Amino acid sequence: MEILAPAGNLEKLKYAIRYGADAVYTATSRYGLRAKAGNLTLDELKEATEFCHSNNKKIYVTVNIFAHNRHLVDLPEYVQELEKIGIDAVIVSDPGVFQVVNENTNLAIHISTQANIVSWKSAEFWHKLGAERVILARELTFAEILEMAEKAPQVELEMFVHGAMCIAYSGRCLLSAFFNNRSANLGECTQPCRWKYFLMEETRPNEFFPITEDEFGTYIMNSKDLNLINRLSEIYQAGLASIKIEGRMKSLHYVSNVTRVYRNVLNLIQDGKKIPERFLQELNNVSHRVYTEAFYAGFNDDDTQFYENSAYIRDYKYIGKVLQAENNLVKIQILNKFELGDEIEIIFPDLNDDIVIKVNSIYSEDMQKITFTKPNTNAFIELQGEIPEYGLVRKRI
Repeated sequence: MEILAPAGNLEKLKYAIRYGADAVYTATSRYGLRAKAGNLTLDELKEATEFCHSNNKKIYVTVNIFAHNRHLVDLPEYVQELEKIGIDAVIVSDPGVFQVVNENTNLAIHISTQANIVSWKSAEFWHKLGAERVILARELTFAEILEMAEKAPQVELEMFVHGAMCIAYSGRCLLSAFFNNRSANLGECTQPCRWKYFLMEETRPNEFFPITEDEFGTYIMNSKDLNLINRLSEIYQAGLASIKIEGRMKSLHYVSNVTRVYRNVLNLIQDGKKIPERFLQELNNVSHRVYTEAFYAGFNDDDTQFYENSAYIRDYKYIGKVLQAENNLVKIQILNKFELGDEIEIIFPDLNDDIVIKVNSIYSEDMQKITFTKPNTNAFIELQGEIPEYGLVRKRI
């Protein structure tokens, strides 16, 4: 079973692979539903594809907007360019885009969750048209997914297991376009489902009434974040082709850490070994909203929606990444400040390698002693012995 990780930019893509992803999904600045992600240029996509393939991993590119006439003008040339680059598949939701890809390339096609596939017959429909894989709607129970796998065994099935969810059905939303003239279906979502709402009676303008008896109002459309790590054994046994992590807008720490948790836990499941509780709890150490298993065992509004606020839970601050480690010195590219006396953690692709350090000395890049670091600089700390590659540094808040 493939672990599919998000790649909002080239750096996140490489770390997702290093931290255990079997495949990544990404986009350029065109035709994708995350217009505000860093995304990749075509040159970066070439580099990313070569990087993935050199590591025997796969790369998929989203072309999943709901295309208007104007989008179809350059689309044939664009998908032909993707084919020349050598990506492994495109992710589409629009039948028109599907047809353009089929008519102009031999690219493998994965059908996006935006296509709202909620039955085995829909999965079979897309497969008969030539789709290699379907990405299931997040509104399915696991029992429904099992039935789909049984009745459409010829279709590769992919399901989301972690990350943010939309209030709209499989992400199709009109609110952003209505309020801000920025269409979520063209990749420009402003997340109005996360806003606080009040009630106003038509003849009483500017008199706002709470929708619930809560003095702070309510976030009536705010969904909790999906987390199916405790269900991973059941999902693995079901024989799905791929499990997917949401998060092309999320941080490098988020992408790396969530990916490695699912990788490490899946490896233990495959080996029939016990899973340490701290592996499961590690998902609490990334920025997230309150977690839910959503529709997995059947929809429960009380368990899926969170009405108090839409704020993220942040127990850790991402400090930066390890650039070099030699001669008992660790060079760190600094994103956020830390200082003498702080306790920091360095995490690695294998959770068993993580280390905790009390900072007793800090050196600037010209090896002058300093008492704290500054963002967008490099600094050194002392650490005895060798450490694995690709460390990321964080501090508990």
